Amino acid sequence: MAIKVQAKHKFCRRIGECIWDDPKCPCVKRPYPAGSAGKNNRRRKLSTYGELMLEKQKLRFHYAITEKQLKNAYLKARAGMEPTHEKLFRSLEMRLDATIFHCGFAPSIFAAKQWVNHGHILVDGKRVDRNNYVLRPGQTITINAEKSPAVAEAAKNTQRTVPAYLEVDKDNLKCVVARLPMLEEIPVKANIISVIEYYAR
Repeated sequence: MAIKVQAKHKFCRRIGECIWDDPKCPCVKRPYPAGSAGKNNRRRKLSTYGELMLEKQKLRFHYAITEKQLKNAYLKARAGMEPTHEKLFRSLEMRLDATIFHCGFAPSIFAAKQWVNHGHILVDGKRVDRNNYVLRPGQTITINAEKSPAVAEAAKNTQRTVPAYLEVDKDNLKCVVARLPMLEEIPVKANIISVIEYYAR
């Protein structure tokens, strides 16, 4: 796993907001850096480079991917005629683990990754165990409820606002990718243009 689960909200404390919109995040009650001096320390104004890096880190932490994975995704997004920032953002959002999380099946991106790795997720009826599998419009995600009853129960009890580009049937544990997302619809608190500027500098 790219980010240690026990420290997953440490970054949220540092920036003063939860990058996953988790109401149980420690930063809700303590929106300041961890540590004995965190509450009394004022946040320093970041340099231009620091601001670009912060946005890059927000994006990386939200999808819980490594620096190498994000850099490779950027390099791949530079190819072709489509704007790099749009291609990068959509490629990350259409990852199987991200879709499982954003459609409201998994309580966290970390749970989504684990469920995919353990073979609990089906795409068009076939088991897919790669988190970086990129979905296409029209594809259907389901949870193998017969073999994974605990995962199915957890998915039904997870509450999340579902983006408009995903059609979810919680009763049947089915999610259909209706279309590619528009950038403003993607529920990620990161400035994608700043991420492109960071890698292009």
